[in-house]
Amino acid sequence: MNASAPLVYKIATEPWELEQVHRLNYRTFVEEIPQHKAVASGRLVDKFHGENTYVICLQGRRLLGMLAVRASRPFSLDEKLENLDSYLPLGRSVCEIRLLSVEKNHRGGYIFYGLMAKMAEFSKEKGYNLAVISGTVSQLKLYEHIGFVPFGPLVGTEEAPYQPMYLKLESFEDRRKRLPGTADPWDGSQPINLLSGPVGIDHQIRQSFCEMPVSHRLESFVEDLLDTKRRLCRLTHARYVEIMMGSATLANDAIGAQISLMEGRGLILSSGEFGERLIDHATRFRLDFDTMQLDWGQTFDRETIEEKLNAGPNIRWLWEVHCETSTGVLSDLPMLKSVCRERGIRLCLDCVSAIGAVPVDLEGVHLASGTSGKALGAYPGLAMVFYNEPLSPQPERLPRILDLGYYAANQGVPFTISSNLLYAMRTALKRYETDEPFESVAAFSLWLRAKIRELGLHVVAPDEHASPAVVTIELPPEIDSEVVGDQARAAGFLLGYQSRYLIQRNWIQVCFMGAFSRKGAQRFLGFLKKITGSPAPAAAPREASLAHV
Repeated sequence: MNASAPLVYKIATEPWELEQVHRLNYRTFVEEIPQHKAVASGRLVDKFHGENTYVICLQGRRLLGMLAVRASRPFSLDEKLENLDSYLPLGRSVCEIRLLSVEKNHRGGYIFYGLMAKMAEFSKEKGYNLAVISGTVSQLKLYEHIGFVPFGPLVGTEEAPYQPMYLKLESFEDRRKRLPGTADPWDGSQPINLLSGPVGIDHQIRQSFCEMPVSHRLESFVEDLLDTKRRLCRLTHARYVEIMMGSATLANDAIGAQISLMEGRGLILSSGEFGERLIDHATRFRLDFDTMQLDWGQTFDRETIEEKLNAGPNIRWLWEVHCETSTGVLSDLPMLKSVCRERGIRLCLDCVSAIGAVPVDLEGVHLASGTSGKALGAYPGLAMVFYNEPLSPQPERLPRILDLGYYAANQGVPFTISSNLLYAMRTALKRYETDEPFESVAAFSLWLRAKIRELGLHVVAPDEHASPAVVTIELPPEIDSEVVGDQARAAGFLLGYQSRYLIQRNWIQVCFMGAFSRKGAQRFLGFLKKITGSPAPAAAPREASLAHV
């Protein structure tokens, strides 16, 4: 199976899909739950197969989960519960859910929710508005959490008791919309996003992105661009910002271009992957600079920096990563500003993973990079450079695309800029009118990192120097990070683990940027518990994977 393939939820139609349905049916309801006799074929064709519609979850060509929907009476529950209709709301079009099953090594809840979402979509198309099920009693909290209402006595056997329940499908849809953390957390088309990018996108931001594109030459668009720039400057306390079409790499290249105009030698601080990338930026611009490099995850203190600066008194600029995304370490920005101010050094920063994750004060900072697609929670594609001194065009020394003065001289719109990307970011910025986004993520991250340590795992960044939005976890040598990442993806969690620098160090990474599901992150702790064999920390209820036939 291709573990990187997306999860696909659909109605089973192909012969090979139905064959896998019969085999998963056998493994679940013969081998795992002995409700039927074993047969040599290893397949169990349901007695209502001709009337069933199978909702399935595929990864590539492998079946990971299924359920059956059937509207013909009598239901299976009719045979187990006398006068079934007396327990149900009146005036409803009823279907029955059966054969709910998820492969053992893919249980953890996400596939279950995806199947339910697809079932609700199918039922709505068919005109059904009430579903009945008999579910395992060990998962009652989960069923009730998504809207199922228990009724009647238990059915099944003493060894395998099941609770009859019904679900009003409009109640399920309503719960999906109101669930906190992300706009559509129950949507089976997407896993739980714990990446540093691309991040989860809030529903309102997605709506802004999907508006009809408008010309970047319209006066109204220019006004909206200026409003967006004002919001960015208020958020960061910078005097100016330019917005460019491109990634964060472009923003750092633009900073490198501006530094190339300066006289004097520079100093680049590095203690992680993105500090190394600043060194690469500077090398490609043939800048004159020294480096100060620490082991990954370590932090720079004032005394050590000042010793380095004393050894090179001609240092005129300093460049560092404010939030080192590879390790989750956050630099001491007030200390850096103080050191540079006292020595007349121009401070330049990579703030790509910091802006939107923590309060960032760029007052007095010479240049700083940012992006739309990280902690601000918008789509990737816009690069920003913040600055505090007016800039002039440099047509004889810089390429047009990197010349920040050229942007400033043209109202910030010298070239085409996507209105969709701009309006999405503008919507994202509106949630930063208070400090609530910072406080909420910080509190949750502190709790989660403590729980991860309780599992015996090492969090790379110490709490006193940690970004709340980035949690980098060092796995013990006997646990392979790539295997863990693949398993997490199959279980419905998108983690950082495929980058070269993470693989080399056997690290995985969970991030809280953009819209994310706190309940999903809590469930991720249960996944880590399975890996480590540690006692499970307090988390959301374990999700169901089986329903009585």
